[in-house]
Amino acid sequence: MSNVATSSVQEAPKKAVASNAIKFLFGGLSGMGATMVVQPLDLVKTRMQISGAGSGKKEYRSSLHCIQTIVSKEGPLALYQGIGAALLRQATYTTGRLGMYTYLNDLFRERFQRAPGITDSMAMGTIAGACGAFIGTPAEVALVRMTSDGRLPVAERRNYTNVANALARITKEEGITALWRGSLPTVGRAMVVNMTQLASYSQFKTYFRNGPLKMEEGIKLHFCASMLSGLLTTITSMPLDIAKTRIQNMKTVNGKPEYRGTADVLLRVARQEGVFALWKGFTPYYCRLGPHTVLTFILLEQLNQGYNKYVLGVDKSTGL
Repeated sequence: MSNVATSSVQEAPKKAVASNAIKFLFGGLSGMGATMVVQPLDLVKTRMQISGAGSGKKEYRSSLHCIQTIVSKEGPLALYQGIGAALLRQATYTTGRLGMYTYLNDLFRERFQRAPGITDSMAMGTIAGACGAFIGTPAEVALVRMTSDGRLPVAERRNYTNVANALARITKEEGITALWRGSLPTVGRAMVVNMTQLASYSQFKTYFRNGPLKMEEGIKLHFCASMLSGLLTTITSMPLDIAKTRIQNMKTVNGKPEYRGTADVLLRVARQEGVFALWKGFTPYYCRLGPHTVLTFILLEQLNQGYNKYVLGVDKSTGL
């Protein structure tokens, strides 16, 4: 009888926690919510990267000119062309990346019985980014094509009606492997982005918190750190991003693709359009990357707090 009493005393009630599936779901939803805000900037970035392909002739003088041209020729709603593909990309890439990173993080803690250091986190972020990018490449291909379709002459437009139509037609007309066209630069870009973001964001956050500014933990600190992190990430990843965009948007003429690979794109862009063309679309890319990160984490925090409070009955925020 005493043993039963002792065991019942020792058995503490299990703390209610969100399942991994819920964490992955919230990660995808937060990325999709942020995309709804920054999609116009992503479209402008894609249009500017494709502008001048082959001929070297620039279609847009600046990001603002690009926006004005799109709105005047195609209407305001054209800024949200490809939104279905953009949301699908977040649902696959962000969820896949978050899932893999969480899995690797838990595995590391279990095996080494300690929290991962910055080098460990960079390595896990790189692997997670590569896995998420590979999963999300089909949606990326559809996104690039749908956002760039409006700049083509009417006779050359693909006229995809939605993301499902785009994926189905690409598979039917070009083969299923075409869905992973540009996967190498896509994966390479994701690895660079995740590694750079993870390291620089952590360092900037520490500097702002402990340095001369003595900033407190909160949205202001996260915003400043993410914008500077986004600047470094933009500088390091844009050449791979423009290679990815050109390859995914290219057409095959008489069985011959426009580009042979990532190196061919980079060399031809530098030779025909100038070295700085590798950073074409820098402003919209940078303005998209920083806010997207901030919005993603703010939404993720709110989803976690809401789930904890109204579903688990725990009125406590889950820290990221």
